[in-house]
Amino acid sequence: MRDVLDALHERWLAGESVGLATVVRTWRSAPRAAGAAMFVADDGSVTGSVSGGCVEGATYELATEVRASGTPQLQRYGVSDDSAFAAGLVCGGQIELFVERLDRTTFPELDTVVEQVRAGEPVAVATVLSGPKAGSHLIVAAGTSTGTLGSQRLDDAVHDDALGLLAHGTTAVINYGADGQRRGDDLPIFVNSFAPRPRMIVFGAIDFAAAVARVGAFLGYRVTVCDARATFATAQRFPDADEVVTQWPHRYLQQTEVGPDTVICVLTHDPKFDVPVLAEAVRLPVAYIGAMGSRRTHAERTERLRELGLSEDDLARIHGPIGLDIGSRTPAETAVSIAAEIIALRWGGSGQPLRDTSGAVHANLPEGRG
Repeated sequence: MRDVLDALHERWLAGESVGLATVVRTWRSAPRAAGAAMFVADDGSVTGSVSGGCVEGATYELATEVRASGTPQLQRYGVSDDSAFAAGLVCGGQIELFVERLDRTTFPELDTVVEQVRAGEPVAVATVLSGPKAGSHLIVAAGTSTGTLGSQRLDDAVHDDALGLLAHGTTAVINYGADGQRRGDDLPIFVNSFAPRPRMIVFGAIDFAAAVARVGAFLGYRVTVCDARATFATAQRFPDADEVVTQWPHRYLQQTEVGPDTVICVLTHDPKFDVPVLAEAVRLPVAYIGAMGSRRTHAERTERLRELGLSEDDLARIHGPIGLDIGSRTPAETAVSIAAEIIALRWGGSGQPLRDTSGAVHANLPEGRG
């Protein structure tokens, strides 16, 4: 839903109603993760995607119907179902969609969600998927909640569980009893987590950094470019970065906040910059550390890091030379190479051509970010 949130908010502010379809569960080789969304507006226009094209036509019809009727529907598509096959989901997986009419009346809390997301604050939207309260929402943030799912006991149970999911950036369906009993399974609640965007920190204000910042922003990262040279570290040179910082890289890394989904790209390939910042980076609980340079440059850099006391386990965390071998030459091609390595590491991809692999094209993804 994050991908369509701004456009959805514009329609909401204009007083329009939309038919919103959200992926709530997936099985096997489903093309989109839970939380993916599309909506159909009053003028018939479509924003977003729930399947990468497989069932968009069927979803369009369903969302249009729900927008007109106001009655939410839970619909599953998969190749084992004749109707789903006719709709075009031939990728081998299954998706379950919740389709609802969304406007100021049905979802008055949307402003709260948008404000939290734009401020980079974690927020979760819990939605009842079936029964007489289908479409009811509870908005959960740190220490607060707004809206209701039908009873205080249910609200309290979902609030506590949503905070746990939100802490891990996890989106999932949780089943409860009719009044919030945790051992029940007759009331499915979809918890869509909007965790803050993961960070990408790019060290080195060079042309390659501009391309990496661009692809990082495209992938949904909050991108910071950092360099000690004020002449090069300017917002004009890096329009796709969320922030450009003029500071020595290792000092910046010592004071900035990182997390388990942060990726660090060291592109300076200058020992006075990259050795100190890499020595800091390997001590941090981040997802990825990559360093640009030739094999010879990386070997010399590694030896300097050993002299600083880094262990072999520390050095093994550094992806250097950075990126996958796709024959890249230009800054844009190199940025694609780096992005490919980050994605492969995140999801356990092999980096091999798909035609040379077997099994599902899409990995069995864990419940993901909204």
